[in-house]
Amino acid sequence: MDDIRLNLPEIDRAFVDAQVAEGDYADAAEYVAALVHAEAKAKAQEKLEALLLEGLESGDPVPWTDENWDALKRRIAQA
Repeated sequence: MDDIRLNLPEIDRAFVDAQVAEGDYADAAEYVAALVHAEAKAKAQEKLEALLLEGLESGDPVPWTDENWDALKRRIAQA
């Protein structure tokens, strides 16, 4: 795992330290990693919702096959 150095204003560092002190995270690195993971998950959800809306708005319904699901999974992975 590569290290990343972050410089935070004192007020932000105090907030991170408070989150760690609450006991949900072992240290500041674990807290930041949880934030990154949550953001990545939210972005993936947004992409999935956009693709689903695109499909709903496309007009004529098309029966879904395993090939359709595989293509959707590939589009999500590439997005």
